[in-house]
Amino acid sequence: MSAPAAPLLEHLERALPTMLADLEALVRCESPTGDRAATNRCADVLAAIGGRLLGTFPERLDHGGEVQLRWRFGRGDRVLLLGHLDTVWPIGTLERLPFTVVDGRITGPGCFDMKAGLVQMLHALAALDDTGLDGVTVLVTSDEEVGSPASHALIQDEARRSRAALVLEASADGALKTARKGAGSHRLHVLGRAAHAGLEPERGANAAVELAHQILAIVRLADPERGTTVTPSVIRGGDTVNTVPGSAEVAVDVRAFSVEEQRRVAAGLAALRPRLDGTSLRVDSGPESPPLPPSASSALFARAEQAAARLGLAPLQGVAVGGGSDGNRTAAVGTPTLDGLGAVGGGAHADDEHVLADAMPRRAALLAELVADLLEARPSLRLLGS
Repeated sequence: MSAPAAPLLEHLERALPTMLADLEALVRCESPTGDRAATNRCADVLAAIGGRLLGTFPERLDHGGEVQLRWRFGRGDRVLLLGHLDTVWPIGTLERLPFTVVDGRITGPGCFDMKAGLVQMLHALAALDDTGLDGVTVLVTSDEEVGSPASHALIQDEARRSRAALVLEASADGALKTARKGAGSHRLHVLGRAAHAGLEPERGANAAVELAHQILAIVRLADPERGTTVTPSVIRGGDTVNTVPGSAEVAVDVRAFSVEEQRRVAAGLAALRPRLDGTSLRVDSGPESPPLPPSASSALFARAEQAAARLGLAPLQGVAVGGGSDGNRTAAVGTPTLDGLGAVGGGAHADDEHVLADAMPRRAALLAELVADLLEARPSLRLLGS
């Protein structure tokens, strides 16, 4: 490490104005998922910031048509730092929710999820010695907000060759994320029989009514005691107001802390049977993100606690959360993973999205201290985390 803990924190506190300028540049470059021109522009901005701070520019990878940035130092096989530059906000949101810093509160689309985390990460690495990054790989993707369809294989390949994965997703009210639910997306299709609603409705088989029966059955698959949620979300059905609906469908979001619960819910969905004559059901299931269990993060969280103590920071908190991230994918291949190392603030995906400016240097210092500790560590984290 380039300096003892206290000077490291002081150095990063002095860097706060530069951090804010870098964050402003990233937030002002809007980057909604799926808009390749926009995410490419944001990748250019991030690459320039990283090039300035780290003295080297990233590789630019193209997986599935989406841009990914990768910095690799030495063999890059010890610590993987993971983040994403895409946001949920469409182009033009900046006009309604501009980048501002008022009384230490930073606002702007994507500031909390997760552009502040990217800025903190780059400044943390810049605070280490030139030789202090040997063994680090940084991967920044551009499709996380839709489940990383283009980048998930790359993420898992990088995780397999790394001893630890540190995820720069935003914190949960300052707490690190030591467990995450797995997530699954399913869609129930109901096929009925259309008929004129006024002349001969009895000839129809109402897919919307059948769907209503099935939604009541779907919500009963949840298990609050185990933390399993089953949420019917987007509903579609029918074609015209004077026609018995001949088809209907509902999207179903499933979150669970165990693979066993994911499988139980999937089996329950597959076992649904129609209630009305003349209707039929079909369930389509998309790829599932496995849970990030506490066992994947426990050793790393303990080391983060020690790093915070050396820096004189407040004791760390760890929480389990319902949302998924690419940390689920790194844990799934057996790589010890600690998540939520990014920004302190709140309002992810909401109009009140914000970052607390005074926390940025502290979180950057925590990351730098933790990375330095892991690079110096000789025992296998895979064994420590097992």
